[in-house]
Amino acid sequence: MDRRHFLRAAGALGALGVTPISLPVAQAATGYRALVAVMLYGGNDGMNTVVPLDATRYAQYCSVRGSLALLKTADTEHVRGPIAPIGDGSWGLHPRLAALQGLADAGRLASVFNVGPIVRPTTRSDFAAWRYLNDATKLPEALFSHSDQQKLWQNGAARTDASTVGATGWGARVAEKSGAGIYSFSGNSRFGTGATRSALILPGPGSQMAGGLSAWQPDATWAPNIALSNAFLMTMKAPTTDPLFKAFAKLRGNALDAVGRLGGIVAATPGGTGSNSAIDTAFQRGYACGTATLTAYSQSLGKQLYQVAKMIAANATVGGSRHIYFVSLGGFDTHGNQPDQHADLLSQVGIGLASFHEAMASLGLTDSVTSFTMSDFGRTFKPNSSSGTDHAWGNTQLVLGGAVNGGGWGSYPELTLGGPDDAGISSWEYQGRWIPTTSVDQYAATLGGWLGLSASTLLTVFPNLGNFATRDLGFMKA
Repeated sequence: MDRRHFLRAAGALGALGVTPISLPVAQAATGYRALVAVMLYGGNDGMNTVVPLDATRYAQYCSVRGSLALLKTADTEHVRGPIAPIGDGSWGLHPRLAALQGLADAGRLASVFNVGPIVRPTTRSDFAAWRYLNDATKLPEALFSHSDQQKLWQNGAARTDASTVGATGWGARVAEKSGAGIYSFSGNSRFGTGATRSALILPGPGSQMAGGLSAWQPDATWAPNIALSNAFLMTMKAPTTDPLFKAFAKLRGNALDAVGRLGGIVAATPGGTGSNSAIDTAFQRGYACGTATLTAYSQSLGKQLYQVAKMIAANATVGGSRHIYFVSLGGFDTHGNQPDQHADLLSQVGIGLASFHEAMASLGLTDSVTSFTMSDFGRTFKPNSSSGTDHAWGNTQLVLGGAVNGGGWGSYPELTLGGPDDAGISSWEYQGRWIPTTSVDQYAATLGGWLGLSASTLLTVFPNLGNFATRDLGFMKA
């Protein structure tokens, strides 16, 4: 193999995300459980995702939010109303999340309030004393920065220095400790990057995993193609003392294993070869969205969740009794025209998660699969002058599944600009950037514990978890 062909094949393997993953052995799962991380890039506005509906707080909310406030009455496109009441009516979902209303009422949706990267419990006076110290043992690095806060959310430690977790993600670290397979339908991420193994990156529906491996044609019937394919496979077995080619042969073997085992699952489309009718029905169900009717499969996030649903349905073929998946949706940096933009984005979240949950129910796996959101940070409670919001800190996250203890969890911020939860110290800073009262470590550890990690192991996965008295937030059943 000359250098040009080596690099071309290596690029194809890299696109498959096979470095340095090893797949679980294909076998029927016992006590199967899966986590599905839904990353909302840009900083989702949690204040308009779940809204308090008790008279006092709703009045406070409306007085500050003004033209961005969600309404109890309907508008034509359901951009601002009607809020969808959940549970006992104390809380409500954005109107474009109405597809999740029934699941919330059934106790399968948890709202976890004011979560964010913090190294240790942090009060407003702590923040005032620490914010100029540049001390990563007290406050997270580069607050309010997209790229930095995305990393901190995904690394689950509020620090990235070598003394903690370095450049690894908590999804990969949980996978390493639990023996879980970890997979991404949204490219590379910090979440799936581990010290010894990383997420296998897979394409969307209808895609062929063999992609750039053009020399390998496992279904070839023409003699020259069969010979070429066999020669391609033989290069893995050729004796060599070259460590580069040994490493490449191992990577190629992993890639071919992934293609052979997962290729048909990944390529299936609704109604096509290898498709699952129950999953297809769930993802092609129409949901009213303003004056339009949308399906999950017509949207980016929905297509990713469709891929996850097929993998979970075929968990015995995928292999292992524990899986972790990563999907994402971007566009949540709503500095301007937030009502319309946020409504469109939350349509994808609501319809996608509702369809995914329906698919899990059809497979009898409702209690075995938990999906949850993450995002860079929350957004300012006080709107800006462009009908939008700016970068903040603590945020509301959603957790969905049959093993979820539904309702509200954590401490909802006090809705007072310049109050005890506001990171603004001087009056000109009073924007409602909430200092988190729950850490990413606690949130992630609660999910990792449900997947099967022990309390002692969780302390090694999340090195700052020991700074918090409560390490299991309680929103997951045993």
